[in-house]
Amino acid sequence: MIVRRGHRDEAETLARLHVSVWQATYRDYAPEEAMTTLDEAKRLPYWSGALADQGPRHGVWVADWNGEVVGVASLGCSTHGSFGGRLEIKHFYVAEHAQGKGIGRRLLATLLQVGNDPGQPGIALAVVRQNASARGFYTKLGGKQVGEFTDPGPLWKSDNIVMAWD
Repeated sequence: MIVRRGHRDEAETLARLHVSVWQATYRDYAPEEAMTTLDEAKRLPYWSGALADQGPRHGVWVADWNGEVVGVASLGCSTHGSFGGRLEIKHFYVAEHAQGKGIGRRLLATLLQVGNDPGQPGIALAVVRQNASARGFYTKLGGKQVGEFTDPGPLWKSDNIVMAWD
């Protein structure tokens, strides 16, 4: 398994992975309307744009396992005050069949290394409060809760915990 930069031609693959993991993760938390509204066509513009706009400390990284993309993460500037100026992990997904194999750990380690900058306070991500398994995973890997906020959407209003690595 390798972690590498995502390629422009992988936008559809990433949109499919995003929707699959998101629906499996949030099926017990998100309202039915959000579950039926989120589809690959809605996520494709995000991934196309993120793959086209890659810089030294922002962009898209994928976990490639024998030629199959089984994980994806995107990193960029934070847009919410709860992040305290830290870089934001915008998306972080590992395919269900690949979870528990160290892929998320390697993907996160790559982001922490890429985002390491003495002028930057750290890296953070938002995780839905009810997602106890993800919160436990991030805590186990050294993440600390530094804030919280309510995300208004676009699919549903969710309470989020901000986890950071400083």
